[in-house]
Amino acid sequence: MNVDKVLDAKGLACPMPIVKTRKAINELESGQVLEIHTTDKGAKNDLTAWAKSGGHELLKLEEENDVQKFWIKKG
Repeated sequence: MNVDKVLDAKGLACPMPIVKTRKAINELESGQVLEIHTTDKGAKNDLTAWAKSGGHELLKLEEENDVQKFWIKKG
């Protein structure tokens, strides 16, 4: 998978991962991929819902140790 930008949101509590994700995705062109790393337990539901409501596509979600990794394709 070709990743265009990586956002490190580890250690941030809600709503900051969403705020930072929105800012980062606004810097991308349609079709580009943003990879997000977060330790916020609520991010799984928050980012999934945010991507869907914003017309973006959640390509993949992985959890390893306490870090969740998301790949979101800009709509």
